[in-house]
This record gives sequence, structure tokens and C-alpha cells, in this order.
Amino acid sequence: MRILLVEDEMEMATALRTVLEREGYVVNHVASLADAREALLSSCGDLVLLDRTLPDGDGLSLLSELRHGNPGMPVIVITARGDVIDRVSGLDHGADDYLAKPFAMEEMLARIRAVRRRPTSLPTQQVQLGRLVYDLVNNEAIVAGKRLDLPRRELLVLAALMRRRGRTVQRGALEDAVYGFDDEIQSNTLDSHISRLRRRLAEAGAGVEIHAIRGVGYLLCQPA
Repeated sequence: MRILLVEDEMEMATALRTVLEREGYVVNHVASLADAREALLSSCGDLVLLDRTLPDGDGLSLLSELRHGNPGMPVIVITARGDVIDRVSGLDHGADDYLAKPFAMEEMLARIRAVRRRPTSLPTQQVQLGRLVYDLVNNEAIVAGKRLDLPRRELLVLAALMRRRGRTVQRGALEDAVYGFDDEIQSNTLDSHISRLRRRLAEAGAGVEIHAIRGVGYLLCQPA
């Protein structure tokens, strides 16, 4: 899952990004409304964490625009403006949740999970192929009831392939699902992740295969 973090306080943004990436999320960080609008045009997020007090205006203006153009996008407002009137205003503008600073990181993660469980933001909570089950809410891969211990990047690759199981996923789409704006991508990095993921899935007896589609991308399917 890709999270667009709109936060102008660099110390806070760094702390949030560290925690979110540790949980397996891909985080794209911007520090202004203008940059957030540009990022959203490129469909870079599945959920938005939105500060209110930004250098070029109130984050609620972006929220109003989102609700007209992308009403299903989950948005959690994170802000120091935590008075009742501010919380009510944020929710009335269409926020899925409103979290006042300072807050515990564990609470933020729980609220993200809660928003993702709602039918409007996540129609399917689990997907299955062969003996492999992927839990989209908890970011877990499971084979025969046992959780696979996968590194974060491989887990993100697998999530992207499982969402489009049986269909070819373009290389660029996989890279977008795995890497953030600021990540440096070597030409063979994705291939290395795929190679290791293939081996781990085979060792676990997942009953799936990853095929390279030359010049296009990768396909996750069951053995013929």
C-alpha cells in the first residue's frame, strides 16, 4: 500500500516515514498543497495522511478537492489543531479520521488499519492463489496457515503481483508499488527482489510461479 504523506515539519515527516516503512508501507512525502496535488495526479497513493497547517494553505482545501475528484480515497488528517471545532470541521469536509498531535505511532497505525478495513477503501481483505493467501490489511503472506517471513521489498512486490494475479504487471507499475519518490533504483534491483521471492515461495510450497514477460513485466500464476 502506498501512502501519500503531506507534512511540512521535516522532523515529524521523517519519524512518520520511518514507522510506516517499517510496517511495510511505501511512503511518498510532500511538504505543500501544490506538491500534494501534483502527486495525486500521478495516482501515487492509496491513502493520504494530511496535515492541516501547510505553507500554502489549509489541508482541508485539498480534502475538499479530493472528495469531488476521488471520493473513495481514504484520508486521515494529522494536525496540531485538535479542538472539537477543528475535528468536526475536518470530518465534515470528508476526512475518514482525524488524529490530533501529539499522538502515539501505534494509534496512528491502528487507525490506518481501521480505515483500510472499511468496505469503501478495501473491497477485498484477502486474495488467494494456489496455497498462497495475501492479507491486504495486515500486509502478510500466508501459506498453509503459516506466515511467510519476507523482507519488506519482497513483500511489496508480492502484494502488487497478488492484486493482479493471473495478469501481467508492467515493470514500471511494480517499481511504483515498491519504491518511493526518493528511492534510488538500480537497473537490476527489481529483478533481484523477484529472484529471491521466487526461491522463498518455492521453498514454502506456495503453489505459485512468477514468470518474466520479456520487455513487459512479470506474471504471478499457478503452475500449468
